[in-house]
Amino acid sequence: MTRPPKPPARPDRVSLRRYVQLFRADILSAQPAKLYRAWMAEFRTPFFRSYLVNQPELVKTVLKDRPEDFPKSDRVSEGLRPLLGQSVFVTNGETWKRQRRIIDPAFEGGRLKDTFPAMLAAARACTGRLAGRTGADVEIEEETSHAAADVIFRTLFSIPIEHEIAAAVFREFRTYQRTQPVVNLAAFVPLPRWFPRFFRRETRQAARTIRGLITRLCAERAEQIAAGTAPDDLATKIMTTRDPETGELFSTSEMVDQVAIFFLAGHETSASALAWTLYLMALYPDWQEKVAEEARALDDDDSFSAVSRLRVSRDVFREALRLYPPVPMMVREAACPVQFRDREVAKGSQVVLSPWHLHRHERLWERPDDFDPARFGTENGRACLRDAYIPFSAGPRVCTGAGFAMVEGVLILASILRRFRVSPVPGREPVPVAHLTVRSKDGIWLRLEARDAPAEPD
Repeated sequence: MTRPPKPPARPDRVSLRRYVQLFRADILSAQPAKLYRAWMAEFRTPFFRSYLVNQPELVKTVLKDRPEDFPKSDRVSEGLRPLLGQSVFVTNGETWKRQRRIIDPAFEGGRLKDTFPAMLAAARACTGRLAGRTGADVEIEEETSHAAADVIFRTLFSIPIEHEIAAAVFREFRTYQRTQPVVNLAAFVPLPRWFPRFFRRETRQAARTIRGLITRLCAERAEQIAAGTAPDDLATKIMTTRDPETGELFSTSEMVDQVAIFFLAGHETSASALAWTLYLMALYPDWQEKVAEEARALDDDDSFSAVSRLRVSRDVFREALRLYPPVPMMVREAACPVQFRDREVAKGSQVVLSPWHLHRHERLWERPDDFDPARFGTENGRACLRDAYIPFSAGPRVCTGAGFAMVEGVLILASILRRFRVSPVPGREPVPVAHLTVRSKDGIWLRLEARDAPAEPD
């Protein structure tokens, strides 16, 4: 039976120097195979200790029961500091709570329905671009990145990716992506606070350019809000929402920070998830045909309510998120001493939660390395979905755009497979690696063939 590609694991014992070398190349293959079976693992050096936890009860403790005792480690932002500033992704405590009070209303259920027309327009634009690639080998990650960025700009600022500023942000972000990983070595190998952090010149320049362009968009939107001409999109909603406790609005610089993380999280993670889902569809044509058949329902009804009927597409996308969670590891820091599984975890220790290992854990999931969207209808699948499935994190810090991402991913997946059949390119099996997100080492290559489908409406 064909199984989805999985990176090789390192030997159980390697030197610290070798671990650093492996980690810098790819954090997934730098980990030992025993992490797919262990409830907890300790990584110890003469300078620090970190703990990876897989036991569902411990994951629940960290993310849901005692989140303030395990704030996000500031080392997570080591590689992202030039771009994200003080965004909601990296802050903690009262600053984070204030940011979420302002941001969350924009992503409530009713608002999600309001953003759907922009998502649908982006999905149609994506299939329009792909129509010119049929019969050819396509690097699909590039296409899903384009589509996901289009969704962000349409829903956030009511502009398509072809807009001058949107296109420039997308172009500069690709440069940033190539030069700086999201989880850098300092997140797992803590460096002293005084130790200088070095960023490549291209990374610093790309971050400055991106932030400058986003500042222009935010300043223009502020003028439109003042004039009463602003469109009713996510940017307007966020920029006009006052903190219910203080009455404050986001300043322009604060809004730039938040837009940067919306673009990073909303674009990069969605692009990764969608690319892997399409590859899995190529690998398992029976499931691909089920999605394509279901997607024909969109011919008669392309309303927001129609997405709720795409049940097979949703389970396929959910299973792809299980096998290839966009953010493979999350790092928290113990704010106080705690005991986990008879081990003393000292204050300041790094606590690593790994969706990658949790989602493939051999003691939790049946056939963990197999692709099987039907598993979510089984007792084991339902239990694991509740206790061992965290592609968007969990608890108070769950991704505010989780519902947004699920609608976007299912809609674009169904839209593509409704019009095209995808198949693997021989000799180009993707190798998963973790950079900004879980991507393929040399891209994900698919061959596209047109299906018999009606033309997209204008």
